[in-house]
Amino acid sequence: MKKIRVGVIGLGFIGKQHVEALRRLPYIEIVAGSDSNLSMREWCEKNGIQKYYSDYKEMLTNENMDVVHNCTPNNFHYEVSCEILKTGCHVYSEKPLTIKSVEGESLIELADKKGLKTAVNFNYRNNLMVQEIQQRIQNGRMGMISHIQVEYLQDWLLYDTDFDWRVQKDKGGESRAVADIGSHCFDTIQFITGEKIVSVYAMFHKQYQKRYMTKQADTFSLRPMDSDSKGEPVSVENEDAAIILFRLEGGMVGNINVTQVCAGKKNNLKILISGTKEAYEWQQETPANLWIGHKDSGNEIIYAGKNNLSEKIRCFADLPDGHSVGWKDAFEKGFEIFYGSILNETEAVYESPDFAEGWYVTKIVEACLKSNQTGQWQNV
Repeated sequence: MKKIRVGVIGLGFIGKQHVEALRRLPYIEIVAGSDSNLSMREWCEKNGIQKYYSDYKEMLTNENMDVVHNCTPNNFHYEVSCEILKTGCHVYSEKPLTIKSVEGESLIELADKKGLKTAVNFNYRNNLMVQEIQQRIQNGRMGMISHIQVEYLQDWLLYDTDFDWRVQKDKGGESRAVADIGSHCFDTIQFITGEKIVSVYAMFHKQYQKRYMTKQADTFSLRPMDSDSKGEPVSVENEDAAIILFRLEGGMVGNINVTQVCAGKKNNLKILISGTKEAYEWQQETPANLWIGHKDSGNEIIYAGKNNLSEKIRCFADLPDGHSVGWKDAFEKGFEIFYGSILNETEAVYESPDFAEGWYVTKIVEACLKSNQTGQWQNV
């Protein structure tokens, strides 16, 4: 099988996860990595990446690559993806696609003009049990939708000494919690229901007006809690949490609760969707389990094994019952689907979310921002 030559730009927390997942695919060769942090040169050497560049443009000029992964901070997404496309490489971008939707439109036009494939990393739709929910809804097993409730709760920014580049608008964007983790909620809802979110009503919450900037570290890394270690005070320019009502194309209304300041909740995405026949609940922190609710009989919990899954997605189940699948496995499956399209393999059941889908999620985020400002429902 022909090797696909891949480069990764941005080697922080999420870039390292891309590298790890890419290595699971035998037809991938990671030829180069780029990061402005010079310590990443040693990391590349230790992790078998052939070449390191501090300047990503130099990497794009010097290396012959088929695909480049854009894992940079949010404010660089547009510029970096644009440069990748100009070199003739396919792009796999971290979310959000761009901070502003108008930038996303420009990227879509450029990719179409170049005839290049694109994808945005909405990782949770690649989990086996999320795909199982989607299949059951598509096959009519759930019946008509009667209730949708989604929450994404984290605590990694609970203290005022917890600092990350995302709290500043020039780096993270005007929205933080909604754009960062709410975007996963939007994509997952649209994926499993097959309907777009067409309007929203949002209320934002900011826990702190200022945070204390300590030494920059990877996302989710531990920060000091004692007052003696507080650094420079920095104004918080976006939200820590939000409550969002949304309306789907078919008219169903649901709710989303997102926060990055909920003690004890590490990365808890939970989806509950009910229909007139049965209900489904899935939690990211127990990703191999799917709860199925019934009105007139006992409820069930099924596990991610071939015998429990709908026929179309059994091909994604590599392990037997009792062998848990999780966050990193979903990364691998997402890449497998994207690279399968590049290799023209026809067995892929789902298409990766492309730049057009990433653009639409950005439009939803912008509608939430406007709704929070006006106190009214806002059409996407």
